Amino acid sequence: MVTQYVGSSDEERKALVSRTRSGDLTISNREMFEAFKIDPDYDAYGVPLDKMDPVHPALFANNTLWPHFERLRNEDPVHYTEDSMVGPYWSVTKYEDIMYVDTHHDLFSSKATLGGISLGGVPDQDNEFSIPMFIMEDPPKHDAQRMVVTPMFLPKQLVSLEPLIRERAGQILDGLPIGEEFNWVRSVSVELTAQMLATLFDIPQEDRMKLILWSDTSQNIGDPEYFETPEEGFQILFDCLNYFQQIYDQRKTEPPKFDLISMLAHDESTNNMSPQELLGNILLLIVGGNDTTRNSISGGVLALNQNPAEYEKLIQNPGLIPKMVPEMIRWQSPVAHMARTALQDTELGGKKIKKGDRVCMWYISGNRDKDSINNAHKFIIDRDNPRQHTAFGYGVHRCVGNRLAEMQLRVIWEEIMKRFSKVEVTGEPKYLASSFIHGITDLPVTLKA
Repeated sequence: MVTQYVGSSDEERKALVSRTRSGDLTISNREMFEAFKIDPDYDAYGVPLDKMDPVHPALFANNTLWPHFERLRNEDPVHYTEDSMVGPYWSVTKYEDIMYVDTHHDLFSSKATLGGISLGGVPDQDNEFSIPMFIMEDPPKHDAQRMVVTPMFLPKQLVSLEPLIRERAGQILDGLPIGEEFNWVRSVSVELTAQMLATLFDIPQEDRMKLILWSDTSQNIGDPEYFETPEEGFQILFDCLNYFQQIYDQRKTEPPKFDLISMLAHDESTNNMSPQELLGNILLLIVGGNDTTRNSISGGVLALNQNPAEYEKLIQNPGLIPKMVPEMIRWQSPVAHMARTALQDTELGGKKIKKGDRVCMWYISGNRDKDSINNAHKFIIDRDNPRQHTAFGYGVHRCVGNRLAEMQLRVIWEEIMKRFSKVEVTGEPKYLASSFIHGITDLPVTLKA
């Protein structure tokens, strides 16, 4: 057996976590990462079960997460971790248990004031760094604010958006080099989603990369490779607030239009939001519309290359694309987890969960649960029931833009297959150091005509 953490003592780690839980954003990100530094010899089966901590971002950055969740599903599907950089929490790793938690918002709350939807979220401190959003609310407020933006994602609206998405996808793909290596993530995945987001917000296309910067900042805010402290990252997010506050205020004075900011500005549920709540809901829409789709686009290219027999199926029958798309989303699981807070003492998987406990639904693990998904460990582009997965969540918080995400993936792959014989991965992928968004930051590829 090896020791999981080698960076500092139990007492030093707990002191850092306590400061974080109190809302202290001045803690050095590097100090936190060093305190929870993982022994290089550590592996999923090398420590006692009760010491396993699957939330550690190094597991995701190094793509070594899979055996950890496999062990938990097999040996302890509802697992308690006491010592972690996010404090104590329960891991829910089986499909059916995840579905139970997600569909019982009366037992498991998403509220920001209790910790919100991600591990590491702290109870809302009601200060300038507080960014409430409707996904971090329970009904009825959640439902009222979610309904404001829902019309943008209804089937009739998606039909009208498809020609524009197809035109843009074609332009992006036609501008790529043949036979030269480039980063697929930045040139394709990011570009398509950024253009789409700018359209949904009705902001100038030349500002689209600001959206990507703010999305990336929200995901990297605790990473020492990007920011010295979380507070430093917030300064960039405040630029996002300043940008959208002006647009929000202006659209209140204009006739209603069919864009997300105008919708927020004219509905009584959202037309009087505080600056923090406006920032929170804007970031929710940016991350929801960017990170999930872009990582499924990138993850799909990687999955096909890692499973050449499936790529050959696609080449022989591009008509499989509609089935392949949800399989790519399942396989990538771009939202790795969602967290909740127990509202009362309850029981799950034979474990006693106490009121106030943090409970983590590992969507990325549920999507590998062989007891609920046939051949869950295999990437299969012609599954009989490809939409049976946890990637979009369940219940009142099910992803509002799930059909838009699927449509963008379908369209981009239809256009890829018209142009290239293969998108070949020609370098090692680089992964996001995050246990919340399962992301790919770099994917070197070379196109074959």
